[in-house]
Amino acid sequence: MSKSLKRVRAALEAAGLTADIRELGQTRTAQEAADAVGCALDQIAKSIIFRGERLGEAILFLTAGGNRVCDAKASALAGEPLGKADAELIRAQTGFAIGGVAPVGHLTPIRAFLDPRLLEFGTVWAAAGTPRHVFALDPHVLPGLTGARLADFTL
Repeated sequence: MSKSLKRVRAALEAAGLTADIRELGQTRTAQEAADAVGCALDQIAKSIIFRGERLGEAILFLTAGGNRVCDAKASALAGEPLGKADAELIRAQTGFAIGGVAPVGHLTPIRAFLDPRLLEFGTVWAAAGTPRHVFALDPHVLPGLTGARLADFTL
């Protein structure tokens, strides 16, 4: 088991959650992940990372699989211009590779925002620290689990 996957499992267990982690194989899109677990596209909680231009820190936007992040809304929420986060920044701050960024288990704390669309479901699926693993959870625990602020930032 990878270190990243272990970190996610440990973070979930520390929060008192049962870690229902599944290996899907390589999925490159939210739709592929949804098809693999048998859920609706919007039940996939995508972790979109931007780089805050003021401090150069990663900022996490957890959004429903079918939604896209609006750059202007996201920048307004963050209180600073946002740029593209490169693989090096994402790995350094979260400890995860692109495609496997989990909402929990980051190496360092990260500012996070949560798409309200995710709260319309009883269960959502998120990356579990690798591009091949996901886990299920009740989306209503995400704000407390991640420190994410509920906000409208999608197109």
